[in-house]
Amino acid sequence: VQLVESGGGLVQAGGSLRLSCVVSGFPLDDYAIGWFRQAPGKEREGVACMRRRNTSTYYGDSVKGRSTISKDSAKNSMFLQLDNLKPEDTAVYYCAADSGVNCYPGMQLWGKGALVTVSS
Repeated sequence: VQLVESGGGLVQAGGSLRLSCVVSGFPLDDYAIGWFRQAPGKEREGVACMRRRNTSTYYGDSVKGRSTISKDSAKNSMFLQLDNLKPEDTAVYYCAADSGVNCYPGMQLWGKGALVTVSS
């Protein structure tokens, strides 16, 4: 079982970024999937979630309207599109998956994270 993020990097404020997470060892369609982030000195926070079986998506207040979670079942991959980036979006972003219906901070499976740095 493995989740591997990519797509992080340095972006100017106002720019966009698309994070990818390639999953192996289990079918994404049977899992709730989510993105979380942790900024220096702060607790990990939920960014976006897609409930199991595509029932619905929801977003953290800090990124609502600026982010989109999606997946490609054929490639067993998940994505996070971030637009209109702000310096406060700087964080390590993690993809996660759980065999339950919803996302929550203690999800079962995690990637190692991808650093996103937004310059002002």
